[in-house]
Amino acid sequence: MAHLLGADRVTVALGTRTILDGISLGLDDGARVGVVGPNGAGKSTLLRILAGQQPPDDGRVTRAGGVRVGVLDQRDVLLDGSVLDAIHPGADIHEWATDPRIRAVHEGLLPDVPLSAEVATLSGGQRRRVALAALLVGDDEVLLLDEPTNHLDVEGVAWLAAHLVERFGRGNGAVVVVTHDRWFLDAVTTRTWEVHDGVVDPYDGGYAAYVLARAERAAQAATVEAKRLNLLRKELAWLRRGAPARTSKPKFRLDAAATLIADEPPPRDRLELARTATARLGKDVLDLEDVSLAYGGRALFDHVTWRLGPGDRWGVVGVNGAGKTTLLGLLSGRVTPTGGRVRRGKTVRAAELRQEVEDLSALADLRVVEVVERERRALVVGGKEVTASQLVERLGFTRERQQTAVRDLSGGERRRLALLRLLVGEPNVLLLDEPTNDLDTDTLAALEDLLDGWPGTIVVVSHDRYLLERVADRQVALLGDGTIRDLPGGVDEYLQLRSATPASSSLPSSSLPSSSLSSSSSPASERMVPRGLESSDARGGVVGGRPNAADVRAARKEVARIERRLAKLAAEESALHDELAAHATEHERVLVLDAALRALAAERDELEAAWLEAAETAG
Repeated sequence: MAHLLGADRVTVALGTRTILDGISLGLDDGARVGVVGPNGAGKSTLLRILAGQQPPDDGRVTRAGGVRVGVLDQRDVLLDGSVLDAIHPGADIHEWATDPRIRAVHEGLLPDVPLSAEVATLSGGQRRRVALAALLVGDDEVLLLDEPTNHLDVEGVAWLAAHLVERFGRGNGAVVVVTHDRWFLDAVTTRTWEVHDGVVDPYDGGYAAYVLARAERAAQAATVEAKRLNLLRKELAWLRRGAPARTSKPKFRLDAAATLIADEPPPRDRLELARTATARLGKDVLDLEDVSLAYGGRALFDHVTWRLGPGDRWGVVGVNGAGKTTLLGLLSGRVTPTGGRVRRGKTVRAAELRQEVEDLSALADLRVVEVVERERRALVVGGKEVTASQLVERLGFTRERQQTAVRDLSGGERRRLALLRLLVGEPNVLLLDEPTNDLDTDTLAALEDLLDGWPGTIVVVSHDRYLLERVADRQVALLGDGTIRDLPGGVDEYLQLRSATPASSSLPSSSLPSSSLSSSSSPASERMVPRGLESSDARGGVVGGRPNAADVRAARKEVARIERRLAKLAAEESALHDELAAHATEHERVLVLDAALRALAAERDELEAAWLEAAETAG
């Protein structure tokens, strides 16, 4: 492969601190590299050095002759003029409109952005997409992207990942991306650079392979890295148990992973969490009942009913402007509906983490640990008592950093501190709006580990697919049509819905399948989540909106009967598979066993269909 770009013994210092200490690395044709590391470790500095925007204090950056490098900064520069001028400065329309690659960028990033609009009038997310489009329509051979997923929704992140894989998947240049979006890293990158303590450690593979390699290295030095290993093993266990769509991508060594996580328990005991949450919260938590809300003549919510029960863990995705943040405001009581009502249980204590971190200026002179201790000196997480200092350390504040004054914290550290203040107040309902903003991957893993043992109800709005699948048991979508749509298939189902919907129009509620009308569309989750999503104008075929008590009792008995039979079928299938393995060379015996397996599979399909029907009535 042709060499494109490299760093040779590069050193960069900031004051008395060495950010990069004699690092050497190279970028070859076809490379797709993800850069990870703690906040402040020097990831953005590394990109600026490679781009030639900042000279190193020592060493040199090499570049093959004629190689063109494009850079996306972490913070967008507000451009003057129209969107068209920003993306195609001085170019006539015929010069770019006939290029299918450029048209694909327009369709993928700017379906709702008029080319004649002034850039200064756009939202933060739209400006980010304009900046990305301006970079991607060029013919740079090397792209250096600093947090490209910032302000992008789930759909935009998925499009960008597919675009980069297609563009650089055949050796046509290289891309280096700094991001905390772990799904994006796994979807795009084939190599990982970890920046820490002045060095850059290279790893083969995307984020999942990087987690495995780190765990293996940590296992070799267990006496030094015991705490970190425990956290990495837990996250690796989640990666291994995750959706097939994810585990098929990394292709990391499953035997090694299985050895590392052999004794690792599931991320959370859902039954125990539900019992604890029920004890703390009671049966009633938060109910949106026939809620309507309009802004500027546009209906964000149109007669929506949504019920949250104790221990429910919901993820919320949706198009920009659909009302995700407003939904959290309704649940917290910060926003009042124009129609319907929001019912709150008597024991509910809700805490909301908003995108704009709450003002900490009044606490500017306090140290980090003092801020937390003022709220509470100790609390119980996952059945164990944790002191304020231990909790602060779990979310990435080292012993030394705990003594830092609030005024000296970075944006990511202030966000962590704001979250800690919420947690130590021991709310039983957590409402999190884009909690991953400004957090590095290690801190995100620590946050998810902390939330695994949280016994209350959680609603999280995020474009981070990894976080949604890791923390939430179920997802809903706001599609901009005034409804809340249940997503039994998670984010993948949401993307399928969006791809089938014209960008300029919303999906009418009459066209939605029945899964949007009742929480019973997700049988595995329904056993964990007793309450869920309902529609105010349709009840999935239930007469009069609700079944009577006798029907509910009968349906619940039928559900229990079917589940017992499904369990027996699973045992019978396992036994047949064992018998097949034992008689693999006996042709006639194999035919008989195969016929038996087919019969069991057919019965299982019929039972699962009956389960869905009964569960819808059982509620």
